[in-house]
Amino acid sequence: MMDLLIALPLFFIGVLFLYKGSDMLVDGTSHTAAQLGVSSLIISVVIVAFGTSTPEFAISVGAAIQKHADISAGNILGSCIANLLLVLGLSAVIQPIKIQMKIIRREMPIVTLTTLILLVFSISGLLDEYHIIGGILFIILFSLFLIYFVRCAKQERNSLLESSFEGDSILKNIIFIILGLIGVILGAWILIKSAIIMAEVFHISPFIISLSMVAVGTSLPELVVSTMAAYKKEADIAVGNVLGSNVFNIFLILGASAIFIPLNMREALDHLVILMAVTIVAFIVLYTGNIISRLEGLVFLVIYAMFVWYIFL
Repeated sequence: MMDLLIALPLFFIGVLFLYKGSDMLVDGTSHTAAQLGVSSLIISVVIVAFGTSTPEFAISVGAAIQKHADISAGNILGSCIANLLLVLGLSAVIQPIKIQMKIIRREMPIVTLTTLILLVFSISGLLDEYHIIGGILFIILFSLFLIYFVRCAKQERNSLLESSFEGDSILKNIIFIILGLIGVILGAWILIKSAIIMAEVFHISPFIISLSMVAVGTSLPELVVSTMAAYKKEADIAVGNVLGSNVFNIFLILGASAIFIPLNMREALDHLVILMAVTIVAFIVLYTGNIISRLEGLVFLVIYAMFVWYIFL
């Protein structure tokens, strides 16, 4: 009982540090990028997606360095599922998400292919016994993804965000970036420790704790960014943030984690299949009507609740 009284406050403190740290990091990077003339597409899909994925990066890579492969893998799988069901679902309930068809046709196939590649790599052992090779290949694929979106951004340059932060100081933004990084790293360390303690107290695998509680905690930045974007009727940012984050999570974060340690992904095949199925469902919902209605958002939330119930069975 004493361990639990320590673990729960640690968990919420860790989430708070992650949330505030990632918030400052996103503000600092996006404002600096806008001042330097970076297009709004790069900011919304690449920079913000990377910024909101920093908690996952800190948790998963930090856990891999500490030899906790179950936490590293569980956090990413849980976060990707939470992004598609919890974040998109809640965003759609707040405001139905209508997105440009060209973005769906460009980004959803990439996210679906990314998830399929993860499944194939996991089955083949490229993230287990051949984890270093698999990790390097993922980093290469991430680099190609980044180059592709930079080229897209050059074709769709938008000055709206560039003019929004003209009064900001570069020094102020750099301070935000540094403080944000410190907050994220410290929050990740605290959250990993609390996850290990809770797993021992409840006699549950750290993988399950990471797949559920830790994943939701690290998905808070995506949740805040996408729900606020939906509320402001910025559907492209709401969806682009989620899709970009999932590609970052899989290729960059799992890739970096796999370089340090085998991720034992074969043991998580059932959850990988669930992620693949959820990705396909999201693709179909968006592609058939280029909108996620409030009812469909509610269905996404119900499916996520069923997923959480399933993993604790």
